[in-house]
Amino acid sequence: MIDRNAPVGVFDSGVGGLTVAREIMRQLPDERIIYFGDTARVPYGSKSKDTILRYSRQIIRFLRTKEVKAIVIACNTATALTLDIVAAESDIPIIGVINAGAKTAVESTRNGRIGVIGTEATIGSGTYTEVMKKMKPGIQLVEEGWLHDPVTDEIASRYLSVLKEKYIDTLVLGCTHYPLLRSTMRRLMGEEVTLVNPAYETAIELRGLLAERGMSRDPFAPFAGA
Repeated sequence: MIDRNAPVGVFDSGVGGLTVAREIMRQLPDERIIYFGDTARVPYGSKSKDTILRYSRQIIRFLRTKEVKAIVIACNTATALTLDIVAAESDIPIIGVINAGAKTAVESTRNGRIGVIGTEATIGSGTYTEVMKKMKPGIQLVEEGWLHDPVTDEIASRYLSVLKEKYIDTLVLGCTHYPLLRSTMRRLMGEEVTLVNPAYETAIELRGLLAERGMSRDPFAPFAGA
C-alpha cells in the first residue's frame, strides 16, 4: 500500500522544473517534495529519445529509493518523449507537464489558433499537436522550437513574431524555464493573447489525482524528523 504521507518526486533536466515545484508547493502546501535536477546532463532538448528515456529511468529509480508516492516529470522534453513508456512501467502514478497545459489551452482559445513554444525535441515529437487534436480536432497549432540560447528580448521577439503573424490567441509556455519570462512574453504578445503556464496546470492536475486516489497527505502528519 502506498503511504499517503510519502513525498512526491519531481524531476527536470535542470533548474527549470523548480517553476513546477513552486506551483506544487503553492497549490498543495501540505505535500512534501523531493526534487531532482539533472544539471550534469542538461540540456535534454538536443538529445535523442533513447538517451532521454535512459536518463528518465535512472532518475525514476533514484526517486523510488526515496519512497515517493507519485512522480511529476517537470520537463516538457522528457514528458513528450518518455511519459507513456515510464508511466506504463510504474506501479505509482507518473504525470508530466504536457496534458494539463494542453487541456487548458484548448479550453481557453477563442479562435482555435494556439501557439506552442518549446525545445526542438518537444516540438519535434509532435506531442502537443497529438494531444490537442484529440481534445479538439479543428484547432490550428503554430509551434516554434527555440534554440538553447539565453533568451533576451531580442531573441524572444524574433521567435514570438512568427506566432503573432499567425494570429494566435493562446500561447503555451512549453518549457519549464519560460514562466520565468512571463512578463516579457506578455509585453511582446499583448494582453489579447492568453498565456498558458503548464507548471500551474500540472500542480492542479496532481492535486486532483492525489485526492481522487486517496493519496493526499494528512495535514496533521508530522514531517520526517519532527
